[in-house]
Amino acid sequence: MTREQKKEVVAYISEEFKASNAILAYSYKGLTCKELEELRIAAKEKDVKVQIVKNSLASIASQNAGYAKFELVDPTIFIWGEDQIATCKVANDFSKSKKDLFTYKAAIVEGEVADFDRVKAFADLPSREELIGMLLSVWTAPARNFVTGLDNLRDKLENGSNSEEDAA
Repeated sequence: MTREQKKEVVAYISEEFKASNAILAYSYKGLTCKELEELRIAAKEKDVKVQIVKNSLASIASQNAGYAKFELVDPTIFIWGEDQIATCKVANDFSKSKKDLFTYKAAIVEGEVADFDRVKAFADLPSREELIGMLLSVWTAPARNFVTGLDNLRDKLENGSNSEEDAA
C-alpha cells in the first residue's frame, strides 16, 4: 500500500468514525471469507458498516475523529454505525455463533471507551423500531381503552334491550 493510499484510507475511516456512535473492534483470526461475508450481509441489513483495516491506520483514524487511540495487535475487523444498538447487536449476534474465532478487542460507544459488558448491554436493548413500537403502544392505549369501553357499552345496551323484549 502506498503512502497516498494509506492517507486516503485514514481520511475515509476518520470521516466514517466521526459520523458513528459506536465503533467496535473484533479479532477475526480463523474465520473464513464465507463467514466474514455472513457478517457483512447481517451488518448491511442493519445499516452498519464492516471493514478490515490495518491497526495502525485505524488508530490514526480514531484519533483524527476525536476518539481514544486504538492500541491493537493481530488482525482486526471494525464494525461501526450511527445506531449504537444495531451496531452492538450485529457484533454480539455474530460472536454468539463464532465464539472462539470472533472475539472482542475494543470499542468506543457514544464517544467513550467501552468494555465488553457495555457492548453486550447495548446489544440486549430493544432495537430502535421496537422502542418506537412500544412508545406508540403506550400513546395509543388511552384511545384504545376508550374505544373498547364504548364497544362494551354498546354490546351491553344491545343485549340488555334484547333481553327486555324477550321477557315481554
